[in-house]
Amino acid sequence: MFDDPTKVEIWSMILAMNDVWTKGNPDELVNYFHANMVAVTPTSRHRVEGGPACIEGWKSFTGAAKIHYWRELNPVIHVYENAAVVAYDFDMSFDMNGNTIQQAGRDLFFVVKENGHWLAVADQFSAYPC
Repeated sequence: MFDDPTKVEIWSMILAMNDVWTKGNPDELVNYFHANMVAVTPTSRHRVEGGPACIEGWKSFTGAAKIHYWRELNPVIHVYENAAVVAYDFDMSFDMNGNTIQQAGRDLFFVVKENGHWLAVADQFSAYPC
């Protein structure tokens, strides 16, 4: 998908990060979320601050939902030395509160490389606007 080795490394991290939470292991996000991560989500007016709080947010969702599938589509990565912006579309299906929900949207991550590892420091995601 990407020719640039740095972009391949970053995209591999994003895919692995999404695998852990969509497959029922959100505690493993500690390996992907920076301690000072910030997230802006469609379910709260307030931003989520700090890696542990972000992990709890993802954990809350996976505890309430049964995810059928999650797909990342149309990624773009812009690298700036030891930082990068990653944007992609997503498509997913999950059960929640007795309903099956199909959702599609976009995800925007800001990542940094620290101690040889890429970590998410910011995330903003939302469903497509109507």
